[in-house]
Amino acid sequence: MMMAAALSDARQRPQTVVRRWDRAGGGHADLGMELPPRSLRLNPSRVPKARLLVLLSLGLLGFAGHSATADDSPFPGPRGAGLDLASRADIWDRPPTNFLERFVRVSRDQVVAFALYTHDAGVLKMTAQLFPLRPGEPREVRLEFKQGRQWREVAKAPVIYPGWSAHFRIPAWDNTRDVPYRVRHGDSAMFEGLIRKDPRHKDEIVIASLSCDSNADRGDRREIVEKLLKQNPDLLFFAGDQSYDHCEHTAAWLLWGHRLKEVLKDRPVVTIPDDHDIGQGNLWGEGGIVADSEAGDSGGYFYPPKYINMVHRCQTWHLPDPVDPRPVAQNISVYFTRLRVGGIDFAILSDRQFKSGPKGKIPQMGLRPDHIHQAGYDPKAVDRPGLQLLGDRQMAFLNAWGQDWAGAVIKAVLSQTAFCGAVHLHGSKTNRLLADLDCNGWPQTGRNQALAALRRALACHLCGDQHLAVVVQHGIEEFRDGPFGFTNPAMVNSYYGRWWWPADEKPGQRPIPGSPLPWTGDYLDGLYNRITMMAYANPELGDMRAMKASQRDPSVNLGDGYGLIRFNKRQRTITFECWPRYADLRRGDAAQFPGWPITIKVEDNDGRRVTGYLPELRVLGARDAVVQVIREADGEILYTQRIAGRSFRPRVFGPGTYTVKVGRDTPEGWTARGLEPVSTAAKPLTVRLP
Repeated sequence: MMMAAALSDARQRPQTVVRRWDRAGGGHADLGMELPPRSLRLNPSRVPKARLLVLLSLGLLGFAGHSATADDSPFPGPRGAGLDLASRADIWDRPPTNFLERFVRVSRDQVVAFALYTHDAGVLKMTAQLFPLRPGEPREVRLEFKQGRQWREVAKAPVIYPGWSAHFRIPAWDNTRDVPYRVRHGDSAMFEGLIRKDPRHKDEIVIASLSCDSNADRGDRREIVEKLLKQNPDLLFFAGDQSYDHCEHTAAWLLWGHRLKEVLKDRPVVTIPDDHDIGQGNLWGEGGIVADSEAGDSGGYFYPPKYINMVHRCQTWHLPDPVDPRPVAQNISVYFTRLRVGGIDFAILSDRQFKSGPKGKIPQMGLRPDHIHQAGYDPKAVDRPGLQLLGDRQMAFLNAWGQDWAGAVIKAVLSQTAFCGAVHLHGSKTNRLLADLDCNGWPQTGRNQALAALRRALACHLCGDQHLAVVVQHGIEEFRDGPFGFTNPAMVNSYYGRWWWPADEKPGQRPIPGSPLPWTGDYLDGLYNRITMMAYANPELGDMRAMKASQRDPSVNLGDGYGLIRFNKRQRTITFECWPRYADLRRGDAAQFPGWPITIKVEDNDGRRVTGYLPELRVLGARDAVVQVIREADGEILYTQRIAGRSFRPRVFGPGTYTVKVGRDTPEGWTARGLEPVSTAAKPLTVRLP
């Protein structure tokens, strides 16, 4: 029998050992494992006054007489004392006092809550999420596969506390067959699902894109689950804010998975945490430093790294191994990686983790360091040298990923938030904000560098966070010269609404022909980034009180729901769909938000104006080869793409000479230098690949 392998040495070490951060950059991340303490009591006298008021208002201190000192908490220090109280090991010593504490106390045949998995490059990874275990119950789960009519145990894994998760890593995975699985605990608890074979033979691969599951609505998500089961996506992507219960990640995560388990269980799932998942209203991770407040605008993480790593472990362990697993400061883990599903190659980013915080680094132009109200400001004043967005490590990954097309026909990038500020009104229709530095539109230089990397790979961008569904085409040097981005709507939009509402209520230049929406076309966002608004889904109500009161009224448009993205490999197209939470699928596309669906060609993700073409390439020895074009004047890679068929005319965007490389999965099999744009009558070049 094979024991489940650990992701890193940190997960294999004795659970009572705590490692310190190696400031030289070595070592492994502390993933938040330890044996359950004997008692967990919160002592209000040990909690800072402001924090105590928050805990009291949320009902998180439990009942009179229940207390836990910071020393007893699984998360060190005063900031860790009030974390994850609803899922602590000692909850069985006291009666429940709030919704989450009641929710996590399930019958013992239900303790395996759900499971998440992905498989890539011959490795299956799975996370099993458990409800809190009672003292004396086994701290181990078993993974079984069905072979014929028999179930066979293939692995065991320890249940890790805090977080109550268990993890399986199965090498030499055969992704050409469907495999039923079940995760078992004890004699009666079980969670069953299906590990799908890779859908490589399908012409169309469908991904569902979701985020922002408001905790103002504690009910089920049946209206979303039922539609997803009918639409049957090949991959589920959750872009963050699976939890809005800042200090109760484990219980809120369990609630999220419980609501969605019927659609989670039978397909690969990508989950990435955003700011609310790790307990902050906003996050500028700044390489893992310590934030000076829960606002986070100084940069860094407010809560202990053990809490952050627990969130990362529960939400991202099942993803393919990180491409660069070195932890950041405070030994906080990273998870940026790639996942290929059916020939669609997804780069998965952690777009907050390395980003600079604005406080003290740029002039403050609003009531908060991250808000700009000052019209007519110089955008260079906030785009200062040294400010980071994705960081050097993720940019290096993106640049390498864009040139490696093994197992890929089309590429896309998944991350938390948008590379622009496509929002005008925040929280209510009376609150206009010029710019919000929480978005990836800032810093602008980092934004443009990231978008240029996507453009070189003809990759679109999928994200969440903004609570407002939009499709934009980004501009870098000019309008419409960059890739497309689709920000999905909030699953439940009763936490914080936003609206696209230009102050002059006029369309931009070159509005989208035939659009039913009044404000499409070319705009500058509040950070002076170029964007072309293709579609947006504004809520019909104007403030959060009204939106919360109507959050379960199917007749009211709150702008919530989810996205579907269809990648057609044969036609090389991408279709963006946007479905309201209470849409009736029987109405077909008429049930989508106005302005959707939107279909683009993959090559539209590079919108630069073509000025000429190099000689036609005729490839012998391979179909659908990979072609790369390099501008010789400065060595810049213009693009790398997988062509369709055996012939291709490389496009260029200016005069000069160019190098062209061709290969099967990387552009390494054939090279021609000194090529110039030519007429269509020019003699083709024969490319022979070994």
